[in-house]
Amino acid sequence: MDATSFVTRPDGRLPRYQQLRDDLVGRIAAGEWALEEPIATEAELGQFYNVSTGTVRKAIDLLVVDGVLTRSQGKGTFIRRPRFDSSLFRFFRFKSRDGEPVRPTARVLKREIVKPGEEIRSTLGMKASEKAIHLSRVRLIEGQAVLSEEIWLPRARFEPLATLPLGDFEDLLYPLYERLCRQIVASATEILRVEQATSDDASLLDVAVGSPVIQVQRVASDFAGTPFEWRSTRGAAATFQYQVEIR
Repeated sequence: MDATSFVTRPDGRLPRYQQLRDDLVGRIAAGEWALEEPIATEAELGQFYNVSTGTVRKAIDLLVVDGVLTRSQGKGTFIRRPRFDSSLFRFFRFKSRDGEPVRPTARVLKREIVKPGEEIRSTLGMKASEKAIHLSRVRLIEGQAVLSEEIWLPRARFEPLATLPLGDFEDLLYPLYERLCRQIVASATEILRVEQATSDDASLLDVAVGSPVIQVQRVASDFAGTPFEWRSTRGAAATFQYQVEIR
């Protein structure tokens, strides 16, 4: 830890524990601590920030309630590891030729380093001069593409992916973001739309032009709430299933 200052400018109108909470979120989002390692102890944080242990504990309590941190008895306080591995397949359900549920593999078709359009630049908070990493990929079952994806990432935060061999991209990208770029997806918002298949959809997904497809548009953010991934996933409406439990 850099013991010279807050990483974010504290808001003097807020209580000290709230200022501490906000600064800790900034450090977590910046990757100061690895997920598998405990963060600094309350005593260490109190000494670093020159505040009482009680103030540190109140800040930590807020982050636990917010789902950013989790306490492990006898081990310490850890950054909560979000689980997005199966999130997309709440919407798209696929089966093998034998009728068994199966998850698609993934293959990156194209990577380019370009300036994004206004919608993506605004969503990701990028300057007009900044470039992004744009990935086009498909998800496949038994060699047949069933989903197409367009992914945009700010290059400054994901530089290692700008030169990673395309064959080294994994089926699940979020563990790759964490391992190579120290960027952790903490939350995401999704919008579902029903659209008509374009000629690109027809070519990639073997569907008829004009047939219904489902688009899931996702914006993923870090622990500080800063968006850093824009993603569009498209698949045939026949594979779509929405299920929710209401109590």
